[in-house]
Order: sequence, then C-alpha cells, then structure tokens
Amino acid sequence: MTSKKEIMAYLKQEILSLELKPGAMISETALSERFQLSRTPIRDVLKQLALEQYVDIYPKKGNLVSYIDLESVEQIIYLRNVLEKEIMKSLAGNFPLKGLHMLKDNLAQQQRCIEQEEGAEVFLQLDDQFHRTMFGLAGREFLWGVLQQFNVHYIRYRKLHMLKDEKLAAIRQEHQQLLDYIVQGDTARIDELVHHHLRADIDSKNLQEHFATYIKK
Repeated sequence: MTSKKEIMAYLKQEILSLELKPGAMISETALSERFQLSRTPIRDVLKQLALEQYVDIYPKKGNLVSYIDLESVEQIIYLRNVLEKEIMKSLAGNFPLKGLHMLKDNLAQQQRCIEQEEGAEVFLQLDDQFHRTMFGLAGREFLWGVLQQFNVHYIRYRKLHMLKDEKLAAIRQEHQQLLDYIVQGDTARIDELVHHHLRADIDSKNLQEHFATYIKK
C-alpha cells in the first residue's frame, strides 16, 4: 500500500514535469484504484495539493491540475531578481575557489545536456543547481528553500520555455557570463544580466501563442 506522503510526491512530480497538464482532471476513483487506497486518504492528499496550489478543487466540477498563474510567476521572478542581484554582487571579486570549480563543473554538465539532447527536465535540474550554489556560497540557502515552497507555477512556466532547443543554449551562455562577471567583480553588468536572465520571458508571446490553454485566465 502506498502512503499519502508517497502519493503526494508522485503527483507533485507528475504535475511539475507536465505529465499531468494544467487543467487535466484528477479523478479520486482513478487515484484510489491506482494506489490501492480508499478515497478518504486520497481526498486528504488532494486537499493538501490544493493548499500548495498544485490542484484546484471545484465542488461540482471535480479536481483539476492548477493552471499556470502568471501573476504568481511574476512575483517569484521579482523576489529572485532582488535576491540574486544582491547575492551575486556580494560574491563579486571575492569568489571562493571551491565555488568556482563547482559552477564550472555545472556549466560543463549543462553543455553535455544540450549536446546529448537530454531535454528540459535534466537541464532544469542543472539550472536550479547553478543558482542554488550561488545562494549557498553566500550563506543564503534558507532563502532558496523559501522560494521553492511557492514554485509550482514558476517551475512549469520555465519548463515550457525550455522546450525550445535554442533556449537552453541561451540560458547556459548567460550562466557563463554571470560567472565571469562575478569573478571579475563587474557588479554593473551583474545587475543588468540578472535582470535580463530572470525576466526576459515574462512578457514573451510564446506561452500565449503555444500554451494558452495552460494559463490561468
């Protein structure tokens, strides 16, 4: 028998990976059969997922995977923009050698991911690792953890943009430039590039043109 905690983890992963697409119906009966569990604990799982914005529960319509809320995405981008500018500038010109090796290795893995066409899922993990390393080196891992608690809309938003092959190469190039500017102590360019790196896609027409059915109206 699968525990509620395990079911929660399975469903979160399926939603974040877009295996369960925004707006998809989630049947209590189907989940009960899938996990061999009564509907009462399944209902508890769905209520918790709703609290964390993975699922929307409609009394007469049923349970739907939440649509991507671009307002929530913008708020996370704003927070990251403010935090990461300060974090990277605090590291500028005084970057620890260990951190430099960690990030160079990460960039090499990003490049291999692009060349081997491993896809957005692996690249997204490496992208997160790159930024999380910066938070860690600055002693701000707690703040990274806080950001992850409200990330369901932002993760899916990023994943949709990463479906374009050329996007991965552009992101990796910006990561390389950010590392170079930090090592060089070029705080002015850090400010400019962090702003572009995090905000470039928020006004893009890509989502509205290709994934309008996934977006919260």
